Amino acid sequence: MQNILYASENYSELDAYFAGTQAKKILLVCDNSIGFLKLNEYFESLENRIGIKVVRFSDFEPNPKYESVVKGVELFHKEACDMIAVVGGGSAIDVAKCIKLYSNMNSSENYLKQEIVPNDVTLFAVPTTAGTGSEATRYAVIYYNGEKQSVTSESCIPSTVLFDASVLKTLPIYQKKATMMDAFCHAIESFWSVNSTDESKTYSKEAIQLILDNMDNYLNNDDNANANMLKAANIAGKAINITQTTAGHAMCYKLTSLYGIAHGHAAALCDRVLFPFMLNNTVKCIDKRGEKYLKDTFSEIADAMGCETTEQAVRLFEDVVSKLELNTPKDVTQKDIDILKTSVNPVRLKNNPVGLDVETIEMLYKEILK
Repeated sequence: MQNILYASENYSELDAYFAGTQAKKILLVCDNSIGFLKLNEYFESLENRIGIKVVRFSDFEPNPKYESVVKGVELFHKEACDMIAVVGGGSAIDVAKCIKLYSNMNSSENYLKQEIVPNDVTLFAVPTTAGTGSEATRYAVIYYNGEKQSVTSESCIPSTVLFDASVLKTLPIYQKKATMMDAFCHAIESFWSVNSTDESKTYSKEAIQLILDNMDNYLNNDDNANANMLKAANIAGKAINITQTTAGHAMCYKLTSLYGIAHGHAAALCDRVLFPFMLNNTVKCIDKRGEKYLKDTFSEIADAMGCETTEQAVRLFEDVVSKLELNTPKDVTQKDIDILKTSVNPVRLKNNPVGLDVETIEMLYKEILK
């Protein structure tokens, strides 16, 4: 069970937590955003206050490379760190997860080719966006020779997470919108995934309701709403940790790299089209639980969204995307469509409850980008 801490004004709960770990030296994985946060001062003074030394590692970029993780592992060992903390968004958390996983592996061989053996290195996380839910999942994404690598292990999930609403205060409004929609899409896709369970659906429903109830105040930087959005993203992460994502996420990755839009923005554009398409094509259901089960699931999603019908739920989703001004990229060409339709990871499509072939994917991309 993941331990959740809630930040106070002076972070006194962190002093108690770190003292309890008996750590002497922490590797702090952090992106540039930490310089704008109160937490930066906390970690700068940690050694003087309670005697725990902090070694910082920031040598990575968004969509982090395997080589960056290797540098992090080397620094962890060189400095004889006995714990890892991470403050940042999804990329920083993914780097920290991989450093933990690789810290007890053979450094003379490629870590990606070795079997992961769980270790007892403590990993503590402070997410600085309310979206990816990476702090709650067994997945990490890094890039090797330009190719996306998915690293999976239950042992990389942080044992303790701090929710600090103040970290969202300085987040640009576009990033707040996009990360919120990433969490929203996680919750919805997990709901309809062929791998859904009663537990995952409970998480999805709670996350959907938290997001919709707090959306406006969150965008207005209300402290309570910021805290609730961090909670929603974490809960949505717990849902996809069980089910994985589906076609919406599988189709959104290339949109991000091709048009330079944020991941959550791209996911929202895809699910806005995928949702009504699947409602109208339940006859193509590939979930072993059957078409009636899928229709009932769509009704459950509508209920979670506070809608009486699935059609109302579709309109609400469309209205949210429009209200947030998450617009469609311009100047789309047929060449773009050709690139996109061959970019989809077929493994993710296996999690989608409605079967999709290449022709359908092309049609969906044209609808997404029209």
